[in-house]
Amino acid sequence: MSVIINFMKTVLITGGTRGIGLAIAEKYLSDGESNVVVTGRKPDTLEELQNSVNNDNFHTIMAKADDEEAADRTCKEINEKFGSLDILINNAGTNPAGGNLMDVDMGALEKTWAVNQKGPLLWARAAYKNELSTAIMNICSVAGYFPSDLMGAYNISKAALIYMTKQLAYELAPDIRVNGVLRQLLEQGSHNFYGKMKNIQKIFICFKNLENQKILQKRYISCAQKKLAG
Repeated sequence: MSVIINFMKTVLITGGTRGIGLAIAEKYLSDGESNVVVTGRKPDTLEELQNSVNNDNFHTIMAKADDEEAADRTCKEINEKFGSLDILINNAGTNPAGGNLMDVDMGALEKTWAVNQKGPLLWARAAYKNELSTAIMNICSVAGYFPSDLMGAYNISKAALIYMTKQLAYELAPDIRVNGVLRQLLEQGSHNFYGKMKNIQKIFICFKNLENQKILQKRYISCAQKKLAG
């Protein structure tokens, strides 16, 4: 593996091949000050994305969000290649477990919790073990605060992620800042939705301000509420 020597930040975004993750990646790329690495499950998708973004500072790695070995390997490779791993954005999420809790398929429920709840901890641990320098941002959801029909397994996983964010912020302060942002259901697929949805830019600005001003207290989670799109 070739080693890239520079003084740029390195940002790792899990599940960053579309939607919010890709929009955040593009925002980081736009300032020309960051190496951005996104993970995804499908080699064809990653190759197509690499070609379409067409930026020397953009990189893709195949890794599943709930695979501990893949998380460890990815973070190690990033640190070795770029000389640092500075920011982790836990963006990957899934929801195959539609249905009320009394009826939902248990296999689908376990997958939802593995990706949405256990996954962010796996990646946080892997990044920390590989000298994460600055911050973790977890993409949470308003679903973590409110019960709803057919979304119980997903809602529980996001509630757990919100609390995990607080716990990690408490444990890792003051060396590593840990933030979370709440999002609504947004249009997925083409990253062109970024131009129409102001949520992404405001989430990014919120995180950058926290990063720059170092205002996070160790017991608190910073949340971008659903009215950000207004």
